[in-house]
Amino acid sequence: MKTVEEIKEEFSSAPVSEYGRLYEKYADDTRSGVRGLVFSYRKRERNLAIERQRMETMKYYEKKYSHVGHLCGIDEVGRGPLAGPVVACAVILPPDCDLLYINDSKKLSPARRESLYPQILETAVAVGIGAVGPERIDEINILQATYEAMRQAVGQLAVRPDLLLNDAVTIPGVDIPQVPIIKGDAKSISIAAASIVAKVTRDRMMVEYDREMPRYGFAANKGYGSAAHIQALKEYGPSPIHRKSFLKGICQEG
Repeated sequence: MKTVEEIKEEFSSAPVSEYGRLYEKYADDTRSGVRGLVFSYRKRERNLAIERQRMETMKYYEKKYSHVGHLCGIDEVGRGPLAGPVVACAVILPPDCDLLYINDSKKLSPARRESLYPQILETAVAVGIGAVGPERIDEINILQATYEAMRQAVGQLAVRPDLLLNDAVTIPGVDIPQVPIIKGDAKSISIAAASIVAKVTRDRMMVEYDREMPRYGFAANKGYGSAAHIQALKEYGPSPIHRKSFLKGICQEG
């Protein structure tokens, strides 16, 4: 008779398609360890089925416009922070994309975003990144800077898209048909994938800025106006990556 550890190894090395056979194989094993193992894998399989169904729902717009050609999801991150760039990402996923756990980046843990980031880059047909810094944000305002970052992201794609699926906005100055989708990062796998790549890209940039300017806590606050960040602004004044137009009422140099 196999030990519980050996059965556990058997389950862990088996593909999901083999779970049914293993449930049957150990159905009469009364050991609590084996029963618990079977229970946990049955639960895992149910959760996986639920997640696959959720992802099918997230492909609604991709299926709706599948006849158009290459669909590109676009999203941005960093419109609200006091410091750092606004970053946009454009992602073209293949029609047969089978990635799981893709969602609005704000709904995912940092660990989940980091694990999905390389999967998206590896799976995507093309990925483009655009970033507009603080000086430009101050010059043209955050909305126009966001559009500029999105245009950059589209321009960086190695494959020209036939349709843009955007999170809520219509991007001016782009000659590609667009579909703005309200809360698109929670409704479209392409937009959600773009939101994840944009978020991870910007977060990594802010961690690098933190190494150069540690007094503001950029690694933790990512440039957003936390209490500690605002206190540092009042004490030290703005850094070179602060958006001066966002600092009115916070420090004298704003």
